[in-house]
Amino acid sequence: MYAWPASEVPALPGEGRDLQIHDTATQGTITLDPGPVARIYVCGITPYDATHMGHAATYNAFDLVQRVWLDTKRQVHYVQNVTDVDDPLLERAIRDGHDWTELAERETALFREDMTALRMLPPQHYIGAVEAIPGIVPLVERLRDAGAAYELEGDVYFSVEADPHFGEVSNLDAEAMRLLSAERGGDPDRPGKKNPLDPMLWMSAREGEPSWDGGTLGRGRPGWHIECVAIALDHLGMGFDVQGGGSDLAFPHHEMGASHAQALTGEYPFAKAYVHAGMVALNGEKMSKSKGNLVFVSKLRRDGVDPAAIRLALLSHHYRADWEWTDAVLEEAQQRLGRWRAAVSRPDGPYADDLVEEIREALANDLDAPAALLAVDRWAALQESDGGTDEGAPGLVSRAVDALLGVAL
Repeated sequence: MYAWPASEVPALPGEGRDLQIHDTATQGTITLDPGPVARIYVCGITPYDATHMGHAATYNAFDLVQRVWLDTKRQVHYVQNVTDVDDPLLERAIRDGHDWTELAERETALFREDMTALRMLPPQHYIGAVEAIPGIVPLVERLRDAGAAYELEGDVYFSVEADPHFGEVSNLDAEAMRLLSAERGGDPDRPGKKNPLDPMLWMSAREGEPSWDGGTLGRGRPGWHIECVAIALDHLGMGFDVQGGGSDLAFPHHEMGASHAQALTGEYPFAKAYVHAGMVALNGEKMSKSKGNLVFVSKLRRDGVDPAAIRLALLSHHYRADWEWTDAVLEEAQQRLGRWRAAVSRPDGPYADDLVEEIREALANDLDAPAALLAVDRWAALQESDGGTDEGAPGLVSRAVDALLGVAL
């Protein structure tokens, strides 16, 4: 599977700062110290309703992580998956009378278009669950043969007891885990499981549903969590720098994925930091496909909204915050974009080297994009009121906003 084209990231004078970021597992701020190549895995979409504003906010957060690392002169090895076979996708295809593969391909193509328009840097490896199945099957077999997994009526489940570190990603108690498992694709009430929280690794073939050769597992398809584990281990290995996604992935997805990988390898941790973006609401409720209360990037683009304004609307909220999309949020972003573009269009302006350092400092402090926006606002206000004599300032500001915030002026 291919990703989308990369926009050029302008080079800036000086060098960026190491990123301090909130880690869900330790529940505190840690300083990331990657080697020359920083490694990040961000969980991708299930392609049946893309790209809503919640998606965009999440991928914007991890685009900022990449940009901070690139500014430190590191390379970035970024991997993202596409869950192109799963119950919600199949259910939507049946509901709408579509072939599930065509639905997945169409929505994935739309997602690529939206990511390109928003200037999100693409992953080096963009892998679908279906194409990962040949690598998933041996991992499930290994877990089963090692006693870390068991069969139940043809299905294969992972035993959470196999990982002594289970629970250390989300830090939830057993009851909270059970409730979330039921809400987020698990089956804690299925009779015969060793532990209600045990997640499925391999689902045996169901009549009328797609299935693949699973070797000694029989025909079927992979569970959700092992998909990302197989892709991450193949392309990044253990101990990569950041596992990212929305806050609703901390449990069960990231918790289970970490345990799968740790049981498979005997190594710890799966990822050095677990970073989660907040949820975006509409009309007082979290945007979700099940509720249908979605604002789509593609719809805004068709209505003539500049993608740079959409990106500024996302950046105006801290990535970990839960917030609500409103017309006022978009209007403020459009006005800000207009002010910034007017400011950098003049032949000279106020000295801007300090502004670049302010943006760097804000982003290095747990991706504080709102603080970075305010710093640019202050420069633009000076430009409007007093102007300046530095001929290179407008160009430097334009390059910095592009390189660090992903906004083309």
